[in-house]
Amino acid sequence: MVIDYSIWVWLPLLLATILAFTHQKKSSLVLLGIYLTGALIAQKINILGFSITIVGLAIAYKTPTLKRNWQIVSYAFIFLWCVALFLHLAPGFNNVKVLDQVMTGPHSIPFTMYLNIDKPLIFFGLLLSYPAILGNKLTLNRKAILFTAIPLFSLLLIAWAVGILRPELTIPYWWWLFLLNNLFITCVAEEAFFRGFIQQSLSKHFGWLVGITIASLLFGFAHIGGGLLLVTFATLAGIGYGLVYHYSSRLWVAVLLHFLFNFSHLLFFTYPFMNR
Repeated sequence: MVIDYSIWVWLPLLLATILAFTHQKKSSLVLLGIYLTGALIAQKINILGFSITIVGLAIAYKTPTLKRNWQIVSYAFIFLWCVALFLHLAPGFNNVKVLDQVMTGPHSIPFTMYLNIDKPLIFFGLLLSYPAILGNKLTLNRKAILFTAIPLFSLLLIAWAVGILRPELTIPYWWWLFLLNNLFITCVAEEAFFRGFIQQSLSKHFGWLVGITIASLLFGFAHIGGGLLLVTFATLAGIGYGLVYHYSSRLWVAVLLHFLFNFSHLLFFTYPFMNR
């Protein structure tokens, strides 16, 4: 494990994320500001990256109050801003490598993990521009969520059957770091973007089936670096997360199921997926 004592920078971010999910928006944004200031002081973000962040968040904040035509333009900008952060294309961010070529077990392949400065900003940009990403409390179909979770987690067994995973029970010493990074950064950002924003936006105009399908295909394509087989499994997993979001009407439920899937993969199988 690579030791970088500047990881304290991410503590306000974790608290800001928790407060955002409990609808304490103002307190969350204050902590987000502390996070960005700390990142600037610790040189994990430079002036250019800081400026890109502030401009994006400012436009996101203004978006809900704009007239229809300008709102469409603004949402297009927010979409591209999110994609740039998601793919680490925006300059000025110094993401920190915290795991360097580690292995969860003897049959796994080397794995490298970064704590991202840029990716978690996606959630807050979307929260400002499209507050509906958090969902609502109108419906919670527990039975449908359960019946969705069963085939979702079965994907790990299918991956074993086709040879891109092997059973391997391990608890790596860095499990807690994986938990914090995967739950509060990776899963929150991905679910906010693909389910909260893309799926929900498309569902409102074209129906929930179209919303889930397109969001899941885009989610799968985002994993193209792992090969076509991983794209297929990611798309199927995306359908599961999409259904959970649809049946729960709560972003945190989709985030939790996404994390539990990834954490189960880490603990019970070789990690990550083997490219074939």
